[in-house]
Amino acid sequence: MDLLGSGREADVYALDEHRVLRRYRRGDDASGEAAVMEYLAGRGFPVPRVHSVDGPDMIMERLDGPTMSGAFAAGTLTVPEGADILAGLHHRLHELPARLSSAPGDRILHRDLHPENVMLTSRGPVVIDWHNTAEGPAAVDVCLTAIIMAQVAADRTHPHAAAAAEFLTGFLARIGDGALSALGDAIAVRRADPSLGPAESARLADTVTPLIRAAWPSHHPV
Repeated sequence: MDLLGSGREADVYALDEHRVLRRYRRGDDASGEAAVMEYLAGRGFPVPRVHSVDGPDMIMERLDGPTMSGAFAAGTLTVPEGADILAGLHHRLHELPARLSSAPGDRILHRDLHPENVMLTSRGPVVIDWHNTAEGPAAVDVCLTAIIMAQVAADRTHPHAAAAAEFLTGFLARIGDGALSALGDAIAVRRADPSLGPAESARLADTVTPLIRAAWPSHHPV
């Protein structure tokens, strides 16, 4: 098998021109993630089609096209266009009922929905990497996207810091009033991400909150 790419938790291999194998390196069970993707696909939300699951291995549709980040870098997608796409995906996802929870207002949350996890395919934008999925208030998902973009914008050494700040402003302008009501809860979720070191986790709120306030100054205090 040819290795197509590697993420924090998994490697993706080409099986043929229509299918890929996503394999978790730590042996994580992919069945829960696959169940969420199949549920969403059945309700018209754009995710890769799942063919089969066996423990840490999931065989999925092989997608064409670049990630949204790749399209930004290639100059084929503008930041406002990307912000519009991502806000639209949030709206579409959070219009659907939760799969398991019966709590009022709970929805399926991606919890890592940013330009690296959106593929711009011939059938439209498709959301990938559902490893962190959970259920809860939709505002948590929106705030996690804002936090991730603010983290990039705050890193002056990052080559896309300025674009991330522009993206954050455009995304929040399109997402709707009240979206940042769960910022504190989302910061707690993000702090638990193993990709953050202890120092980065400790200063997360101080890093992202001023940038998010500045990106949406008309919003109520957060």
